[in-house]
Amino acid sequence: MDFVSSIGISTRMRSEENEMSFSEKVKRELYPLQKNYFTLLEKNIKPGRYEMETEPSSEEDLRASIRGAFLYGGSINDPAKSYHLEITVKSEGEARELVEGMERFGVEAHIHERKGIYVVYVKGGSDIATLLGVMGAHASLMDFENSRILNEMRGSVNRQVNCETANIKRTVNSAVRQMEAIRRIETGAGLESLPPSLQEMARIRLAYPQSSLSQLGELLHPPVGKSGVNHRLRKIMEIAEEMR
Repeated sequence: MDFVSSIGISTRMRSEENEMSFSEKVKRELYPLQKNYFTLLEKNIKPGRYEMETEPSSEEDLRASIRGAFLYGGSINDPAKSYHLEITVKSEGEARELVEGMERFGVEAHIHERKGIYVVYVKGGSDIATLLGVMGAHASLMDFENSRILNEMRGSVNRQVNCETANIKRTVNSAVRQMEAIRRIETGAGLESLPPSLQEMARIRLAYPQSSLSQLGELLHPPVGKSGVNHRLRKIMEIAEEMR
């Protein structure tokens, strides 16, 4: 095979992998592990007999049982969109055994009946990550954790942006109400009717409508703190309210 051909095959393989769903990628990783598990079981059985020479560890049997159930009837959502893993089984008894098995590894699972079919599902991101590790899907686990980190970062950024946006809205709304109150006084009794400290405050607010309370305080002579600015503006609004 020449170099160009090998590049083409590699490119096609990467393209096919990118088109696979996350469930398919997980199962593609798990299938060889399950096959190896049964191969080892067969090697431990004496020729012509059915009992095993050595018993495999109960934990490894449990891992293989969960892995087999997922390969047969399991699916997992793309972690970039939501955290949800489910496995369909034929009976309530099988569902309860599967839940108990997962709980032995610290995974919280639940059962839901859907038209006579029992579904064992896991919702939490940390529980799904644990379960992927239990089944041996370590490459998929890394992809899952990477998506979780990105999701958490996006969520943190969105919360921060939302908080800042809410603060900006509150500041703008307050400034608008303050400006309206000052204009009402100005067109009524006039700003000269205000005490000197409030008159100075009113004129600075009109001159700097987008400034924060702290910034307004720095423009006063002498400078006043945020609480002092807030107190003066409240007094101005009370006077304007009395003029209605």
